Amino acid sequence: MNKIKDVQEAWNRWSDTDFAKYRSPDRIAKLITEPESAFHKTTYAMIREAFPSLEGKRICVPSSGDNHAVFAFHLMGAIVTSCDISERQLEHASNIAHRHGWDIEFIWDDTMELNKLHNNAYDFVYTSNGVHVWINNLQSMYDHVHRILDRRGIYMMFDIHPFLRPFGIQARKEIHIVHPYHLTGPFGEIPRYKWRIQDLMNAMIRSGLYVRQVEEMYAEDGLFWVDDSQNEGDTMTERELHQLCNWEYNPLAALPQWLTIQAGKL
Repeated sequence: MNKIKDVQEAWNRWSDTDFAKYRSPDRIAKLITEPESAFHKTTYAMIREAFPSLEGKRICVPSSGDNHAVFAFHLMGAIVTSCDISERQLEHASNIAHRHGWDIEFIWDDTMELNKLHNNAYDFVYTSNGVHVWINNLQSMYDHVHRILDRRGIYMMFDIHPFLRPFGIQARKEIHIVHPYHLTGPFGEIPRYKWRIQDLMNAMIRSGLYVRQVEEMYAEDGLFWVDDSQNEGDTMTERELHQLCNWEYNPLAALPQWLTIQAGKL
């Protein structure tokens, strides 16, 4: 069975169903007025420190997903390439870009190969939340990230902190272990992977990238802990959502929820 094809077909389905809400007019309007809202505040500060101005910077976003980061980078003046394995995700994003007159390049490509991208082509490569869980070969991914970066280019990732991977994050007052930290997968019929910090950093280092900065962050609000697929947050009060960030009420809130790693190419 072709597992990559399974992932591709699944994302084509989800793009038209579960993830359609990420293309809502309200969400796109917020991105237009506040492009920085596409990023965690700490991650955005790191981007701005690395690139005080994004005007004219060549940026690639592999596994671009909902394309919020892609749209945000374009609105900040960058020249952006969006890559994804899901044709439907790219089609929907391209339609939004066309509707707003945004000049963005959309390319179907596997993040573990990036065959359609040239060597040394980008100043900045960025991967956002939810990328690594679908990657079965981290080394191949990072070898190609290194390849497409220009000399002195920057790579930055933002994703769920691996320390949360052993748990069911909707645990609330009780901690529930779903697997040991050292088991990385694959899990499920459509294969997912739960990489450790050492897996991520070692793959970067072996590719020739060097780690410049690591930040471990907490969720910016309680919505991190709710089941978005069930619109659970819509039924909770502001006080209830705030309580989810209190580790004495929700023990998992004592762990960092997000991880950003910045690496460079010599």
